[in-house]
Amino acid sequence: MPPVAPMLARAVADIPPGHLYEPKWDGFRSIVFRDGDEVEIGSRNERPMTRYFPELVASLQEALPERCVIDGEIVVPDPDGQGLDFWALQQRVHPAASRVHMLAERTPASFIAFDLLALDDTDHMARPFRQRRLVLEEALGRGPSVPRVHLTPITEDQDLARQWFALFEGAGLDGLIAKRPDLTYQPNKRVMSKIKHVRTADCVVAGYRVHKSGPGAIGSLLLGLYDDPDHPAVPAEVREHLEGSVLIPVGVVGAFPMARRRELFAELQPLVVDFTDHPWSWAAGEPDDQPRHGQGSRWNAAKDLSFVPLRPERVVEVRYDYMEGFRFRHVAQFVRWRPDRDPTSCRYEQLDQPASFDLTNVLAAGPTRGVGSTGPQSRR
Repeated sequence: MPPVAPMLARAVADIPPGHLYEPKWDGFRSIVFRDGDEVEIGSRNERPMTRYFPELVASLQEALPERCVIDGEIVVPDPDGQGLDFWALQQRVHPAASRVHMLAERTPASFIAFDLLALDDTDHMARPFRQRRLVLEEALGRGPSVPRVHLTPITEDQDLARQWFALFEGAGLDGLIAKRPDLTYQPNKRVMSKIKHVRTADCVVAGYRVHKSGPGAIGSLLLGLYDDPDHPAVPAEVREHLEGSVLIPVGVVGAFPMARRRELFAELQPLVVDFTDHPWSWAAGEPDDQPRHGQGSRWNAAKDLSFVPLRPERVVEVRYDYMEGFRFRHVAQFVRWRPDRDPTSCRYEQLDQPASFDLTNVLAAGPTRGVGSTGPQSRR
Protein backbone atom coordinates (compact mmCIF):
# COMPACT_ATOMS: atom_id res chain seq x y z
CA MET A 1 0.00 0.00 0.00
CA PRO A 2 1.22 3.54 -0.68
CA PRO A 3 3.33 5.32 0.24
CA VAL A 4 6.60 3.51 -0.44
CA ALA A 5 9.94 5.33 -0.58
CA PRO A 6 11.90 4.63 -3.77
CA MET A 7 15.31 2.99 -3.82
CA LEU A 8 18.04 5.61 -4.37
CA ALA A 9 21.45 5.89 -6.05
CA ARG A 10 24.81 7.22 -4.99
CA ALA A 11 27.12 9.06 -7.39
CA VAL A 12 30.20 7.22 -8.68
CA ALA A 13 32.96 8.49 -10.92
CA ASP A 14 32.89 5.76 -13.57
CA ILE A 15 30.70 2.97 -14.89
CA PRO A 16 31.17 -0.03 -12.55
CA PRO A 17 31.75 -3.42 -14.21
CA GLY A 18 29.47 -6.41 -13.81
CA HIS A 19 26.23 -4.43 -13.44
CA LEU A 20 23.00 -3.96 -15.37
CA TYR A 21 22.87 -0.51 -16.96
CA GLU A 22 19.93 1.78 -17.74
CA PRO A 23 19.65 5.38 -18.96
CA LYS A 24 19.13 7.91 -16.17
CA TRP A 25 15.88 9.69 -16.98
CA ASP A 26 15.44 13.33 -16.00
CA GLY A 27 11.91 13.61 -14.68
CA PHE A 28 9.83 12.99 -11.56
CA ARG A 29 10.68 9.74 -9.81
CA SER A 30 7.41 7.94 -9.17
CA ILE A 31 6.14 4.64 -7.78
CA VAL A 32 2.84 3.64 -9.37
CA PHE A 33 0.27 1.52 -7.49
CA ARG A 34 -2.56 -0.12 -9.43
CA ASP A 35 -5.41 -2.11 -7.92
CA GLY A 36 -8.13 -2.61 -10.51
CA ASP A 37 -9.52 0.77 -11.51
CA GLU A 38 -7.52 2.53 -8.79
CA VAL A 39 -4.18 4.08 -9.73
CA GLU A 40 -2.02 6.06 -7.30
CA ILE A 41 1.18 7.82 -8.32
CA GLY A 42 3.61 8.47 -5.47
CA SER A 43 6.50 10.92 -5.64
CA ARG A 44 10.07 10.52 -4.45
CA ASN A 45 9.12 12.15 -1.15
CA GLU A 46 6.12 9.78 -0.91
CA ARG A 47 3.52 12.46 -1.67
CA PRO A 48 0.59 11.72 -4.02
CA MET A 49 1.00 13.00 -7.58
CA THR A 50 -2.03 11.35 -9.16
CA ARG A 51 -4.19 14.46 -9.64
CA TYR A 52 -1.53 16.21 -11.73
CA PHE A 53 -1.38 13.56 -14.46
CA PRO A 54 -4.92 12.49 -15.42
CA GLU A 55 -3.88 11.45 -18.93
CA LEU A 56 -1.17 9.22 -17.48
CA VAL A 57 -3.61 7.56 -15.09
CA ALA A 58 -5.72 6.49 -18.07
CA SER A 59 -2.68 5.08 -19.88
CA LEU A 60 -1.48 3.21 -16.78
CA GLN A 61 -4.90 1.65 -16.28
CA GLU A 62 -4.69 0.28 -19.80
CA ALA A 63 -1.04 -0.79 -19.83
CA LEU A 64 -0.28 -2.15 -16.36
CA PRO A 65 -1.33 -5.49 -14.85
CA GLU A 66 -4.52 -5.46 -12.78
CA ARG A 67 -2.63 -5.39 -9.47
CA CYS A 68 0.97 -4.21 -9.29
CA VAL A 69 3.47 -1.74 -7.87
CA ILE A 70 6.01 -0.40 -10.38
CA ASP A 71 8.90 2.05 -9.98
CA GLY A 72 9.69 4.49 -12.75
CA GLU A 73 9.99 8.07 -13.94
CA ILE A 74 7.44 10.56 -15.24
CA VAL A 75 8.81 12.62 -18.14
CA VAL A 76 7.44 15.11 -20.67
CA PRO A 77 8.86 14.80 -24.20
CA ASP A 78 9.30 18.08 -26.00
CA PRO A 79 6.86 18.71 -28.88
CA ASP A 80 9.25 17.68 -31.66
CA GLY A 81 10.21 14.42 -29.91
CA GLN A 82 13.90 15.33 -29.81
CA GLY A 83 14.30 15.25 -26.06
CA LEU A 84 12.79 15.84 -22.62
CA ASP A 85 11.27 19.10 -21.42
CA PHE A 86 11.78 19.31 -17.66
CA TRP A 87 10.45 22.86 -17.48
CA ALA A 88 7.15 21.71 -19.02
CA LEU A 89 7.09 18.83 -16.52
CA GLN A 90 7.46 21.27 -13.62
CA GLN A 91 4.48 23.25 -14.91
CA ARG A 92 2.29 20.16 -14.56
CA VAL A 93 2.26 20.47 -10.75
CA HIS A 94 -0.39 23.16 -10.34
CA PRO A 95 -3.16 23.67 -7.74
CA ALA A 96 -5.87 24.63 -10.25
CA ALA A 97 -7.74 21.64 -11.70
CA SER A 98 -8.60 23.56 -14.88
CA ARG A 99 -4.93 24.22 -15.58
CA VAL A 100 -4.00 20.62 -14.77
CA HIS A 101 -6.40 19.34 -17.43
CA MET A 102 -5.35 21.99 -19.95
CA LEU A 103 -1.68 21.04 -19.55
CA ALA A 104 -2.54 17.33 -19.71
CA GLU A 105 -3.68 17.96 -23.28
CA ARG A 106 -0.97 20.46 -24.20
CA THR A 107 2.08 18.70 -22.68
CA PRO A 108 1.12 15.05 -22.00
CA ALA A 109 3.45 13.03 -19.79
CA SER A 110 4.93 9.57 -20.28
CA PHE A 111 5.87 6.93 -17.72
CA ILE A 112 9.18 5.05 -18.01
CA ALA A 113 9.07 1.81 -15.99
CA PHE A 114 12.32 0.35 -14.63
CA ASP A 115 11.58 -1.82 -11.59
CA LEU A 116 8.81 -3.94 -10.10
CA LEU A 117 8.00 -4.14 -6.39
CA ALA A 118 4.86 -6.28 -6.42
CA LEU A 119 2.65 -8.21 -8.84
CA ASP A 120 -0.72 -9.72 -7.93
CA ASP A 121 -0.24 -11.19 -4.43
CA THR A 122 3.55 -11.49 -4.65
CA ASP A 123 6.04 -9.09 -3.04
CA HIS A 124 9.13 -9.02 -5.27
CA MET A 125 11.27 -6.58 -3.28
CA ALA A 126 13.41 -9.30 -1.69
CA ARG A 127 14.18 -10.90 -5.06
CA PRO A 128 17.29 -10.06 -7.13
CA PHE A 129 16.95 -7.24 -9.62
CA ARG A 130 17.65 -9.57 -12.56
CA GLN A 131 14.53 -11.56 -11.64
CA ARG A 132 12.45 -8.45 -11.02
CA ARG A 133 13.36 -7.12 -14.44
CA LEU A 134 12.30 -10.35 -16.16
CA VAL A 135 8.98 -10.31 -14.31
CA LEU A 136 8.52 -6.63 -15.23
CA GLU A 137 9.11 -7.38 -18.92
CA GLU A 138 6.61 -10.21 -18.82
CA ALA A 139 4.05 -8.15 -16.89
CA LEU A 140 4.18 -5.23 -19.31
CA GLY A 141 4.01 -7.63 -22.24
CA ARG A 142 0.63 -9.01 -21.19
CA GLY A 143 -1.51 -6.07 -22.23
CA PRO A 144 -1.99 -3.99 -25.37
CA SER A 145 0.53 -1.51 -26.72
CA VAL A 146 -0.20 1.82 -25.01
CA PRO A 147 1.19 5.27 -25.85
CA ARG A 148 3.12 7.03 -23.09
CA VAL A 149 3.98 3.86 -21.12
CA HIS A 150 7.46 2.46 -21.80
CA LEU A 151 10.00 0.04 -20.40
CA THR A 152 13.45 1.54 -20.05
CA PRO A 153 16.36 0.14 -22.09
CA ILE A 154 18.75 -2.13 -20.21
CA THR A 155 22.04 -3.83 -21.03
CA GLU A 156 24.81 -5.86 -19.40
CA ASP A 157 27.33 -4.67 -22.00
CA GLN A 158 29.57 -2.07 -20.38
CA ASP A 159 30.81 -0.82 -23.77
CA LEU A 160 27.26 -0.29 -24.96
CA ALA A 161 26.49 1.50 -21.71
CA ARG A 162 29.35 3.91 -22.45
CA GLN A 163 27.83 4.58 -25.88
CA TRP A 164 24.47 5.29 -24.25
CA PHE A 165 26.17 7.62 -21.76
CA ALA A 166 27.54 9.71 -24.63
CA LEU A 167 24.62 9.54 -27.06
CA PHE A 168 21.54 9.77 -24.88
CA GLU A 169 22.53 13.07 -23.30
CA GLY A 170 21.52 14.66 -26.60
CA ALA A 171 17.94 13.54 -25.89
CA GLY A 172 17.88 15.21 -22.46
CA LEU A 173 18.90 12.23 -20.32
CA ASP A 174 21.49 12.88 -17.64
CA GLY A 175 23.68 9.78 -17.37
CA LEU A 176 23.36 6.13 -16.40
CA ILE A 177 22.03 4.04 -13.53
CA ALA A 178 23.95 0.86 -12.66
CA LYS A 179 22.35 -1.93 -10.61
CA ARG A 180 23.91 -5.14 -9.38
CA PRO A 181 22.06 -8.17 -10.80
CA ASP A 182 21.54 -9.53 -7.25
CA LEU A 183 20.32 -6.20 -5.81
CA THR A 184 17.16 -6.44 -3.70
CA TYR A 185 14.76 -3.49 -3.64
CA GLN A 186 15.68 -1.36 -0.62
CA PRO A 187 13.44 1.71 -0.10
CA ASN A 188 15.23 4.95 0.73
CA LYS A 189 18.67 3.27 0.57
CA ARG A 190 21.42 4.50 -1.79
CA VAL A 191 22.34 1.09 -3.12
CA MET A 192 22.27 1.79 -6.87
CA SER A 193 24.99 3.75 -8.66
CA LYS A 194 24.52 6.81 -10.84
CA ILE A 195 27.05 8.08 -13.34
CA LYS A 196 26.51 11.67 -14.44
CA HIS A 197 28.26 13.99 -16.84
CA VAL A 198 30.73 16.35 -15.19
CA ARG A 199 32.07 19.44 -16.93
CA THR A 200 33.62 22.72 -15.86
CA ALA A 201 33.04 26.30 -16.92
CA ASP A 202 34.51 29.66 -15.99
CA CYS A 203 31.65 32.00 -15.03
CA VAL A 204 31.25 35.61 -13.96
CA VAL A 205 29.99 36.22 -10.42
CA ALA A 206 27.22 38.80 -10.95
CA GLY A 207 25.48 38.82 -7.58
CA TYR A 208 24.64 36.91 -4.44
CA ARG A 209 21.69 35.91 -2.30
CA VAL A 210 21.87 36.22 1.46
CA HIS A 211 21.95 32.98 3.46
CA LYS A 212 18.71 31.91 5.15
CA SER A 213 20.41 32.41 8.53
CA GLY A 214 20.35 36.16 7.88
CA PRO A 215 22.64 39.02 6.82
CA GLY A 216 26.37 38.51 7.04
CA ALA A 217 26.61 35.25 5.10
CA ILE A 218 26.34 34.29 1.43
CA GLY A 219 23.57 31.88 0.46
CA SER A 220 24.50 31.45 -3.20
CA LEU A 221 26.48 33.18 -5.92
CA LEU A 222 24.69 34.06 -9.15
CA LEU A 223 26.62 33.19 -12.30
CA GLY A 224 26.64 34.63 -15.79
CA LEU A 225 28.21 34.12 -19.20
CA TYR A 226 28.58 36.67 -22.00
CA ASP A 227 26.95 36.37 -25.40
CA ASP A 228 25.45 38.53 -28.14
CA PRO A 229 22.18 40.43 -27.56
CA ASP A 230 20.34 38.04 -29.89
CA HIS A 231 20.82 35.22 -27.35
CA PRO A 232 17.43 33.51 -26.72
CA ALA A 233 17.56 34.46 -23.03
CA VAL A 234 17.28 38.14 -23.93
CA PRO A 235 13.69 39.33 -24.47
CA ALA A 236 13.14 40.48 -28.04
CA GLU A 237 11.72 43.81 -26.91
CA VAL A 238 14.98 44.82 -25.18
CA ARG A 239 17.53 43.52 -27.69
CA GLU A 240 17.51 46.70 -29.76
CA HIS A 241 18.44 48.69 -26.65
CA LEU A 242 21.53 46.57 -25.86
CA GLU A 243 24.98 47.05 -27.34
CA GLY A 244 27.96 44.71 -27.38
CA SER A 245 28.14 41.52 -25.37
CA VAL A 246 25.41 40.85 -22.81
CA LEU A 247 25.82 39.00 -19.52
CA ILE A 248 23.30 36.11 -19.50
CA PRO A 249 22.16 34.39 -16.27
CA VAL A 250 23.41 30.79 -16.35
CA GLY A 251 22.95 29.38 -12.84
CA VAL A 252 24.08 29.47 -9.21
CA VAL A 253 26.71 27.95 -6.97
CA GLY A 254 26.02 27.68 -3.27
CA ALA A 255 27.71 24.86 -1.35
CA PHE A 256 30.14 26.59 1.04
CA PRO A 257 31.01 25.97 4.70
CA MET A 258 29.39 28.55 6.98
CA ALA A 259 32.72 30.16 7.84
CA ARG A 260 33.46 30.62 4.13
CA ARG A 261 29.97 32.08 3.57
CA ARG A 262 30.77 34.82 6.08
CA GLU A 263 34.19 35.45 4.56
CA LEU A 264 32.68 35.76 1.09
CA PHE A 265 30.10 38.23 2.36
CA ALA A 266 32.87 40.53 3.57
CA GLU A 267 35.00 40.02 0.43
CA LEU A 268 32.18 40.92 -1.94
CA GLN A 269 30.92 44.10 -0.29
CA PRO A 270 33.26 46.41 -2.28
CA LEU A 271 31.67 45.06 -5.50
CA VAL A 272 28.07 45.86 -4.56
CA VAL A 273 26.39 48.24 -7.05
CA ASP A 274 22.96 49.72 -7.58
CA PHE A 275 20.65 47.51 -9.63
CA THR A 276 20.13 50.17 -12.27
CA ASP A 277 23.88 50.08 -13.01
CA HIS A 278 24.02 46.29 -13.15
CA PRO A 279 24.33 44.21 -16.37
CA TRP A 280 21.11 42.36 -15.43
CA SER A 281 18.87 45.39 -15.15
CA TRP A 282 17.25 44.25 -18.42
CA ALA A 283 16.38 40.88 -16.83
CA ALA A 284 14.20 42.13 -13.95
CA GLY A 285 11.16 39.93 -13.54
CA GLU A 286 12.53 36.86 -15.30
CA PRO A 287 11.09 33.50 -14.12
CA ASP A 288 12.14 31.06 -11.43
CA ASP A 289 15.79 31.23 -10.36
CA GLN A 290 16.57 33.92 -12.91
CA PRO A 291 18.09 37.10 -11.48
CA ARG A 292 15.41 39.16 -9.77
CA HIS A 293 15.43 42.23 -7.62
CA GLY A 294 13.01 42.06 -4.75
CA GLN A 295 10.62 39.48 -6.22
CA GLY A 296 9.39 36.05 -5.12
CA SER A 297 9.52 32.59 -6.66
CA ARG A 298 6.90 31.59 -9.23
CA TRP A 299 6.47 28.36 -7.23
CA ASN A 300 6.41 29.89 -3.76
CA ALA A 301 5.32 33.50 -3.43
CA ALA A 302 6.78 33.69 0.07
CA LYS A 303 10.26 32.69 -1.10
CA ASP A 304 12.45 35.71 -1.66
CA LEU A 305 14.59 35.41 -4.79
CA SER A 306 15.96 38.94 -4.64
CA PHE A 307 19.69 39.29 -4.98
CA VAL A 308 22.45 41.76 -4.23
CA PRO A 309 23.96 42.94 -7.56
CA LEU A 310 27.75 42.96 -7.93
CA ARG A 311 30.10 44.52 -10.45
CA PRO A 312 30.98 41.61 -12.78
CA GLU A 313 34.68 41.51 -11.94
CA ARG A 314 35.27 38.10 -10.34
CA VAL A 315 35.47 34.78 -12.20
CA VAL A 316 34.84 31.36 -10.68
CA GLU A 317 35.35 27.90 -12.15
CA VAL A 318 32.42 25.58 -11.45
CA ARG A 319 31.43 21.99 -12.16
CA TYR A 320 28.12 21.28 -13.88
CA ASP A 321 26.50 18.21 -15.39
CA TYR A 322 24.58 19.53 -18.38
CA MET A 323 22.55 22.42 -19.72
CA GLU A 324 18.80 22.82 -19.90
CA GLY A 325 18.28 25.46 -22.54
CA PHE A 326 20.75 28.23 -21.74
CA ARG A 327 21.13 27.42 -18.01
CA PHE A 328 22.81 24.79 -15.87
CA ARG A 329 20.19 22.12 -15.18
CA HIS A 330 21.30 21.75 -11.53
CA VAL A 331 23.13 23.91 -9.01
CA ALA A 332 26.80 24.14 -10.00
CA GLN A 333 29.66 23.17 -7.68
CA PHE A 334 32.54 25.43 -6.75
CA VAL A 335 36.00 24.42 -8.07
CA ARG A 336 38.26 27.46 -7.69
CA TRP A 337 38.54 31.19 -8.24
CA ARG A 338 40.08 32.31 -11.55
CA PRO A 339 41.79 35.70 -10.96
CA ASP A 340 43.69 35.13 -14.22
CA ARG A 341 40.52 35.24 -16.34
CA ASP A 342 39.08 38.40 -17.89
CA PRO A 343 35.34 38.30 -17.07
CA THR A 344 34.41 39.38 -20.61
CA SER A 345 36.18 36.26 -21.96
CA CYS A 346 33.73 33.97 -20.11
CA ARG A 347 31.35 33.19 -22.96
CA TYR A 348 28.89 30.49 -23.96
CA GLU A 349 31.30 29.21 -26.61
CA GLN A 350 33.31 27.42 -23.89
CA LEU A 351 30.40 25.09 -23.03
CA ASP A 352 30.31 21.56 -24.36
CA GLN A 353 27.00 21.00 -26.15
CA PRO A 354 26.02 17.35 -26.86
CA ALA A 355 24.76 16.42 -30.30
CA SER A 356 20.99 16.17 -30.55
CA PHE A 357 19.61 12.63 -30.24
CA ASP A 358 16.04 11.58 -31.00
CA LEU A 359 14.15 10.45 -27.90
CA THR A 360 12.37 7.73 -29.87
CA ASN A 361 15.77 6.16 -30.58
CA VAL A 362 16.42 5.93 -26.83
CA LEU A 363 13.16 4.05 -26.40
CA ALA A 364 14.01 1.75 -29.30
CA ALA A 365 17.67 1.17 -28.57
CA GLY A 366 17.77 -2.43 -29.76
CA PRO A 367 16.03 -5.80 -29.25
CA THR A 368 12.89 -5.59 -27.16
CA ARG A 369 13.17 -8.54 -24.81
CA GLY A 370 15.28 -9.91 -22.01
CA VAL A 371 17.66 -8.68 -19.33
CA GLY A 372 21.06 -8.31 -20.93
CA SER A 373 19.65 -7.48 -24.34
CA THR A 374 20.67 -4.20 -25.92
CA GLY A 375 17.37 -2.46 -25.57
CA PRO A 376 13.88 -2.04 -24.23
CA GLN A 377 10.46 -3.37 -24.73
CA SER A 378 8.87 -0.11 -25.89
CA ARG A 379 5.16 -0.03 -25.22
CA ARG A 380 4.12 2.33 -27.98
